[in-house]
Amino acid sequence: MRHLMRISALVLTGALLTACGNKEQKSETAVNENPVQEKVEVKQVEGRKNFSDKAVITPLPAIMIATWDENKNPDVMMAAWGGQCGPKHITFVLSKHKTTDNIRLKKAFTISFASKDDIVQSDYFGIVSGNDVPDKVAKAGFTITPSPNVDAPIINEYKLTLECKVVTFEEDDKGGARVVGEIVNMSADESILDAEGNIDLGKLQPVIFDSSKGEYRVVGEKVGTAWGSGKSIIEKEVK
Repeated sequence: MRHLMRISALVLTGALLTACGNKEQKSETAVNENPVQEKVEVKQVEGRKNFSDKAVITPLPAIMIATWDENKNPDVMMAAWGGQCGPKHITFVLSKHKTTDNIRLKKAFTISFASKDDIVQSDYFGIVSGNDVPDKVAKAGFTITPSPNVDAPIINEYKLTLECKVVTFEEDDKGGARVVGEIVNMSADESILDAEGNIDLGKLQPVIFDSSKGEYRVVGEKVGTAWGSGKSIIEKEVK
């Protein structure tokens, strides 16, 4: 039986959900329409290949948003337009989906993270709408536990989950919304913790969405120490 260990949501700050961006995908995946701006004449950048206004923002987290509908049926969708916007707050932008309807109704949701081990199911949640397949969580072979802290489901197979209550829900005229949620609790399966009890992304192996090629890529390898690696330049200046 899975044992969940509660951890302060502050542990997540700066580690996950670090990108706020947009991507186009079908069905239950997040899409947003940018306001029309005056066309800018793009000039060639010397020594580089121009892509005009096509944006590749990295990393784009593959976040899994889980909600209840009016009949307490669980739903989960993948989105990449999400980001941490404060020590205890996250935000994302969605076009009209079953998820936006559920969040409007319940004022709560959970966030988990697609990983290497569950990428097939996670991608399935991004291409199949809960409006068309109400039992898509069960069809993917996943199970749920009701969150004890917010009115939303926890997907048991995802090893890291944030339980969130809605702070703001800014709806557009097409039924989409910009959502800001406050993290009430974060829980993690012990299998992704290190010896000190901290979350180990190397064990979780979360994936990001590569918008340049439409691929998923694994996160995990350590390449430096935050607020530490850059000190080597300072030390050279001192000498």
